[in-house]
Amino acid sequence: MVTVALPERSWVEQLADVPGVRTVLWEMTGPPPSDDVELAVPPYMGGSEPMTWLGHAPRLRAVQLVTAGYEHALPHLPTGVALANGAGIHDTSTAELAITLTLAALRGIPEAVRAQGRGEWASLAGRRSLADRRVLILGYGSIGRTIAHRLSVFEVAQITAVASRSRAGDDLVDRIHGVDDLTELLPSHDVVLLVLPLTEATRGLVGRDFLRRMPDGALLVNVARGGVVLTDALVAECASGRLMAALDVTDPEPLPKTHPLWRTPGVLISPHVGGASTAFDPRALALLRRELTRFAAGEDLSHLVATG
Repeated sequence: MVTVALPERSWVEQLADVPGVRTVLWEMTGPPPSDDVELAVPPYMGGSEPMTWLGHAPRLRAVQLVTAGYEHALPHLPTGVALANGAGIHDTSTAELAITLTLAALRGIPEAVRAQGRGEWASLAGRRSLADRRVLILGYGSIGRTIAHRLSVFEVAQITAVASRSRAGDDLVDRIHGVDDLTELLPSHDVVLLVLPLTEATRGLVGRDFLRRMPDGALLVNVARGGVVLTDALVAECASGRLMAALDVTDPEPLPKTHPLWRTPGVLISPHVGGASTAFDPRALALLRRELTRFAAGEDLSHLVATG
């Protein structure tokens, strides 16, 4: 019998029937409820603060995140403890938001909302459709592929996938390009969707040179991490009217009230809610049930990303 600590009382109850598992509640605002916790699931929206308590679990062997990103956990991962991310949990919800932000920005929905508040009938005729646009997805993991699948029904002219390295394509794209191809690819794409993790290699990847290679009128959509983009460079390009941006994440985050990005023309901002929809709980519970079953059977977690 292995002891698994979960951050939600409802999860403790719903996963109590997993064979070989004893579930306990640990919200990670203090030490664990007992010293025999072997697997911990940190709270979804807790950020890095709960991770500081991982070192207080002496028998901890693994941490299962319910987030796709894991940079917030790495600095606090105890030696020898395995870390797995919540791959797949956020695919559906984040893909929905990526498409929503793209459509809203292209069709001028923010302007329509502002005009409604003034009681004005805004003229938005002629705004660009997603149809016939050339779309580049930077970060072709499970979320990126889910976005590509949804894009395929919008009659886009082209879907280009870019990952850390070049490899064969799949049923959605003929080829997956490596990041080295970005210099050549960016000038020919109308929409660039960022879905890549925040690492030392990707921090600040979207800077002045990257943005200047995007064609006039192009849209940058970020549902990844704010630190992937150099904010000052993005503000400059959007303020000039050359580019547009739709952002679910920013750097800094949360964005201070006085930050110029709030008032930059052509910028649409949502408050980091890519995965925070009603789609989260059922998919998180399904993944946790699978992974707890594996862990209790002595198997490795499926989506290992690091070891302390």
